[in-house]
Amino acid sequence: MKRRVGVMAASAVALVLSGCTSEADTAPTPELEARGTVLTTVQPTRQDLTNQISLSGKVSINPVYGIVAPAEGELRFTERQPTTVAVSRDTWVASVWDGGVPRKIFVPEGSTMAGRLMDDRSPVSKGMPVVSARHVGYGITADIDSAQAYRISGAVKQIKAQIKNGPGPFDCKPVGTIAALPAGTFPEPEPVPTKAPAANPSAPPVIVETERPAAPEGSEATGLRLVCAAPEKVRLINGSDVTLDVITGRAEDVMVLPVEAVAGLQGKGKVDIVGEDKQRTTVDVVLGISDGKVVEIKKGLTGSETIAIPGPNLPAPEQPEVTG
Repeated sequence: MKRRVGVMAASAVALVLSGCTSEADTAPTPELEARGTVLTTVQPTRQDLTNQISLSGKVSINPVYGIVAPAEGELRFTERQPTTVAVSRDTWVASVWDGGVPRKIFVPEGSTMAGRLMDDRSPVSKGMPVVSARHVGYGITADIDSAQAYRISGAVKQIKAQIKNGPGPFDCKPVGTIAALPAGTFPEPEPVPTKAPAANPSAPPVIVETERPAAPEGSEATGLRLVCAAPEKVRLINGSDVTLDVITGRAEDVMVLPVEAVAGLQGKGKVDIVGEDKQRTTVDVVLGISDGKVVEIKKGLTGSETIAIPGPNLPAPEQPEVTG
């Protein structure tokens, strides 16, 4: 028995000394990929998509919101004097003249005009806030940061509201635009001529100009803000916290990519197509709605491409030259 153990020990020593190794130990080390080679990729897929955002808001009294130009053209205000009383119907306050055709702008029922955001006869573009209005009574407001603003841009389709420890969820009707508003203004009132009695009864009356009552103050400057009105049956308390579920768009069976693969998330963007050599080629794409995880690709891809993650870096802005 001792002889067998000695023979086995000697054999083990001989194997070590002879440099005997396994196949795994002798496998060559893989070479590193060339610099710039893409390792993470994805292919476009198709799915239904909903642009849905959750916002934190509050119940407020008489919130201010903006009304936008319906078309590009010249803005012309009506001569109608502003009022602090909520209108019982839509009130025409201005028009945008587009190709000789006036496109009317209305302050909606239940609101009052809060100020002019542009001067009379100013050139405006479609969607630009031109009038501020004040919703009379309770409303729900939510402040929006710039990243959320681009996801909400465009028409809001639906808003569901839930008051903390209170009523909800209920539909909340959006009013106005989310654009930030400068302080609104009203033109100075023109003096109203009146007749004063003359000292000589046979002499003609003397015309005396007196000022009209001052117009209401304009709107306060705001940040990006969403405003909506709750149904009348919902009991609201000023200052209450509200969670808003905002849907701005829906699309069915659309091509999508992860947001990490796309440079830009609104309108136009860029993606990197990966070729067989694993090198990138940057192409332009037209973007649609996004749910924060994927973004709709409207144009620019067929769907069979291999796309690099992360997407291309946008060029840094040129720095002005500093002269000594």
